[in-house]
Amino acid sequence: METRYGSLLILMIAMSLGSCSEKKLLEVEVYETSAQGNQLSRVEAVPVAGDAVAVQLLPEQKYQAITGFGGSFTEASAYLLNRVSPANRKKILEAYFGPEGARYSLTRTHMNSCDFSLGQYSYAPVAGDTLLEHFSIDEDRDDLIPMIKEAMQISEEGFKILASPWTAPPWMKDNNDWRGGKLLPGYYDTWALFFARYLDAYQAEGIDIWGFTVENEPLGNDNNWESMHFTAREMTEFVQHHLGPKLEAEGKSHVKILGYDQNREHLKHWVDEMFRDEGTSKYFDGTAIHWYASTFEVFPEALQYAHQKAPEKHLIQSEACVDAEVPKWRDDAWYWSKEATDWGWDWAPEDQKHLHPKYVPVYRYARDIIGCLNNWVDGWIDWNMVLDRQGGPNWFENWCVAPVIVDPEQDEVYFTPIYYTLAHFSRYIRPGARRIGVVPSGEALQVTAAENPDGSLAVVVLNQGMEPLNITLSLGDRTADLAISAQALQTILIKP
Repeated sequence: METRYGSLLILMIAMSLGSCSEKKLLEVEVYETSAQGNQLSRVEAVPVAGDAVAVQLLPEQKYQAITGFGGSFTEASAYLLNRVSPANRKKILEAYFGPEGARYSLTRTHMNSCDFSLGQYSYAPVAGDTLLEHFSIDEDRDDLIPMIKEAMQISEEGFKILASPWTAPPWMKDNNDWRGGKLLPGYYDTWALFFARYLDAYQAEGIDIWGFTVENEPLGNDNNWESMHFTAREMTEFVQHHLGPKLEAEGKSHVKILGYDQNREHLKHWVDEMFRDEGTSKYFDGTAIHWYASTFEVFPEALQYAHQKAPEKHLIQSEACVDAEVPKWRDDAWYWSKEATDWGWDWAPEDQKHLHPKYVPVYRYARDIIGCLNNWVDGWIDWNMVLDRQGGPNWFENWCVAPVIVDPEQDEVYFTPIYYTLAHFSRYIRPGARRIGVVPSGEALQVTAAENPDGSLAVVVLNQGMEPLNITLSLGDRTADLAISAQALQTILIKP
């Protein structure tokens, strides 16, 4: 009997050892940014004591194709780059566009001036010039155009540019002002021609524009910075009967037109109007959105609705920033602390105050990008690439934070933790990638994943907790036992 049970025990041990040897290892590279000081650093993610969060990758489940990630070319940023040393200018642009940097692939710029300009200007300054015979982009030649051109030289794969007007020139508007008011119907054709002339002028500089948003924040404001109001129906009318046909007639129908371009809480109403029928939908290539409706809410239901309304169209987050704050200089801890407030902290109506609590800047960025990707958004664009220690220059003194802060007087540069947060996505999830299925166990981690055109997989994981966590990452029959630091963001790369 002892021999029989001993043989059985040996067989069980052998089977166990055999099953362990059959466990297939998933080889990964892990890059981490953390409150403890990692800055997109390659780490050995060794498990710690405790249970693991299971993260299962399902590459057979494929969702939206990714258009890109990036930030915005503004006159403020371009002006500051002209004020720092050539070495620091190159350092910043390499960090955003170079092969060893964030590799930005989708960007935005403003047509005419915006609040992050040095002053107010229009490319069509002559009142009554309906044929735009005096159209000129000379205002952009000192700062904005050189910044874009140098970025183009640095970028190995290139990047797309989305252009947005904040307002038509005052002479085209019913209030004859830079701020507020509406485009007069008699100037709809002239304003459509303006977009076409802008394309021509920038192309003559060697800069191709990938797409337009029709109007930055059409719900707008009346007494702050440049703005112009459209209702959803008015914007749809302008695109359907003026802007779309004008671009088509001039052989420019390849340029994308994105509607709306404001906060997500009104998204349903706008997509219902834009995509009401085949006629209204014809010239819209998608919808642009901003994040300013809340410091924590992604509005997944609105994003899902917008996708279902127009599943073949783009859904692009076109602007986001830490607003209503003066940047904290060389203080990484602040960007990981729940101290930031936004416009709504002071100004939101009482019934919306709950959407605007204090927040952690790094978490807000990472949560929003992950939430957007997991709800069909295909592109995500930050606002200014570079600002100064005041959070400008901004002619209205609307101070904000950028991922890179400079002190031009001392010729110093500060890469905030926000820069590294954005790079976790832009560097490793490339244009043409497809979001894939990913299932985490529990809610301790926020996760998204994509398959790149080269077959590599990028998994981005956010741990907002104060303790490190173990991760068991599985892909088919292969697994990797990993760990993520407390208060950290990781990109896990799986090569083909």
